[in-house]
Amino acid sequence: MIGRTTGTLQRWDREGILKAKCTPTNRRYYTYEDYLRVRGLQPKEHLIATYCRVSSAGQKGDLASQRQAVEQFCIASGRSVALRLEDVGSGLNYERRRFVELMERVETGEVKEIVVAHKDRLVRFGFEWFESYCRRHGTEIVVMNAESLSPEAEMVKDLLSIVHCFSSRLYGLRRYKKNIAEMVGASEEAPSP
Repeated sequence: MIGRTTGTLQRWDREGILKAKCTPTNRRYYTYEDYLRVRGLQPKEHLIATYCRVSSAGQKGDLASQRQAVEQFCIASGRSVALRLEDVGSGLNYERRRFVELMERVETGEVKEIVVAHKDRLVRFGFEWFESYCRRHGTEIVVMNAESLSPEAEMVKDLLSIVHCFSSRLYGLRRYKKNIAEMVGASEEAPSP
């Protein structure tokens, strides 16, 4: 991470430049604070962030009401929000600009809490993985409307969500129906090698 060899780290330990901590089995390790000090960086302020998302531009009204609900929740619970991020895009797309920014800030230890209206506003699938990722980086995800469902009901909800997602994609492909038919027709006419 800092571009130094093991020998350099051992020398720095002897010289007191970067003292290693030791595990009970005498393995060396360094903390994130050690990393920041060696890189000449200051620990960042731990922020409370809100994240809102809708799937399409036609849902901008829903985005505004989601933003307002999250803000009211934060005010009522005494949270001082320093970072407000919003995206318009599919919950299956993990390359949303503000979502990526949020995950990068979590990785650097900048964000203490993320407040979302519903689990699926952060990600459509794999929420537990992202929750674990955030926890490993010292961030807690607070879900305003956390539902408590049985495993069966949760699986049914996930399956319905998958069906809805893919049916929406198929619906979006209808405008390309003519082009697809032409391409399929052209490939059937082409002689096979």
